[in-house]
Amino acid sequence: MDPEPRTTLPPLGPGVPTPPIAITGGADAAATAIDAQAVPVPAELVTRLGDVCSEVVTDPASTAEASRDWWPLAMIWATEGQVPARAAVVARPSSTEEVAAVAAACNEARVPLTVAAGRSGVCGASVPVHGGVVLDMCSMAGITSVDETSLVLDVAPGTFGDHLEAELRSQYGLTVGHWPQSVALSTVGGWLACRGAGQLSNRYGKIEDMVVGLDVVLANGTVVHTGGNARAATGPDLNQLFVGSEGTLGIICGARLRLHPLPPHERRAAFGFASFADGLEACRRIFRRGARPAVLRLYDAFEADRNYDTGDRHVLLVLDEGDMALTNATMEVVAEECDTAERLDDGLVAAWLSHRNDVSALEKVITRGLVVDTMEITGPWAALPAIYDAATAAISAVDGTLVASAHQSHAYSDGACLYFTFAGQVEPEARDGYYRAVWDAGTHAVLAAGGALSHHHGVGINRSRFMSQALGTGLDVVASVKAALDPHGILNPGKLGLPSPFGSHAFGGTPAT
Repeated sequence: MDPEPRTTLPPLGPGVPTPPIAITGGADAAATAIDAQAVPVPAELVTRLGDVCSEVVTDPASTAEASRDWWPLAMIWATEGQVPARAAVVARPSSTEEVAAVAAACNEARVPLTVAAGRSGVCGASVPVHGGVVLDMCSMAGITSVDETSLVLDVAPGTFGDHLEAELRSQYGLTVGHWPQSVALSTVGGWLACRGAGQLSNRYGKIEDMVVGLDVVLANGTVVHTGGNARAATGPDLNQLFVGSEGTLGIICGARLRLHPLPPHERRAAFGFASFADGLEACRRIFRRGARPAVLRLYDAFEADRNYDTGDRHVLLVLDEGDMALTNATMEVVAEECDTAERLDDGLVAAWLSHRNDVSALEKVITRGLVVDTMEITGPWAALPAIYDAATAAISAVDGTLVASAHQSHAYSDGACLYFTFAGQVEPEARDGYYRAVWDAGTHAVLAAGGALSHHHGVGINRSRFMSQALGTGLDVVASVKAALDPHGILNPGKLGLPSPFGSHAFGGTPAT
């Protein structure tokens, strides 16, 4: 019998940022790990910020906590009593007008302004590399309006994902369909800033597919409203200019997102394959035929056995939800394209659902001294088997690596996302070097084999050094847009491999010329 639709949600998170790991010695005494120029904040600017913003704090504990995210390397640094960098001031606005006033003040003073909210990112995107001011958006939270006829939501950027879904489901019978693993840790603004994806993206799309319009504050305090209609032919799509810009081009202060009715029907299935490549080929054929199951997750044998005790099988988990006629048709295509695979217990899907939002393991393994992280990329179907082989081999070849594995997590008609996981153990003083060596080896292997730099985690600090290789002369175009919208370079400097007037940093910042 098919399971009932998943109308219940896990217990709600706190609706405020969740620290990734305790800072040894306390946050107030934390040193900084990244060697970069820290820009001082003049006392007169602090006073001005206090005049225009609802809350401004400067105490060491608050500035340290607001200056870090879930970047695994920063979690390692926390065990050594360090944060990546530290802002001098945390400003907590409660309106778009306050955001505009803060931006204008920092722009006039030439002080870096880094936007943060849930701080769930794993690449250091919300870390204030050059100090200055952190703009904490969590006070700007909640649903502004719901157009049930047009299925459009207007929502504030500091709204945490699980709280948003709970209200939409209970009050309106609707869903955004965006359910990342970090749903209780992350906010709407963060999803948009890093171009995020949820675990049901095959059905509902990534966040860039969900956005209808944005309210954005530019560096000088100008407020811009983008989009707003189902489709338009009025020049370039300004929504997509800001989605994925990681706070370097503007500050997202509001969003209009597409909605969907709660799905009335659900189907599940699980299959075992003799090789990862065989599983990828089945996924490719499913999408080639136009089927779009909400979940199509293919685990290599190591990850499958670690999670589900399935031995040497490469395991595909499938879940679809929606109208009964559509889900039944989709699952019929899935069954036909997996007819040569071993049919496994559908309960494996339930096992995945039960732990899919658990993020507790990261702190446990880092506290034990291991170096762990994930590296998600995309590539065309034709290149994915070679990308999988090359990246896992390159990571495994780095001295100290214990395991390198992967699963396919998001699929499209032209390609899919491979989500690599690595773990290594080296001497404590060698952890930084090992971490960087693994990222160098894995990323260069992916790019050389025809893959993309990132699928949904973004770039932040950690991937900045690869942006020139990934985008080529396209990075010059992004830099030109940055120079036009933020001529003084105050917005989130040190990210996306862009030039910065405040100098470079060890992870790939480029001085402005």
